[in-house]
Amino acid sequence: MKNCKQSLVRFLHDESGQDLIEYALVAALIALGATAAMSTLATTIGTALGTIGTKLTTALTPAP
Repeated sequence: MKNCKQSLVRFLHDESGQDLIEYALVAALIALGATAAMSTLATTIGTALGTIGTKLTTALTPAP
């Protein structure tokens, strides 16, 4: 019984996996920020290209 208790205490005090979890959380946070930034940037680029397309179509339309 004493050996089982010592093993449990060692297991509870073991912090070897803590760094891996911290790195995973940081990577997830960076991925979330990058996704949000790319979504906003994609909308902005889409709007800009739409505006350019409209201006080009208007400029190239022959006058009656």
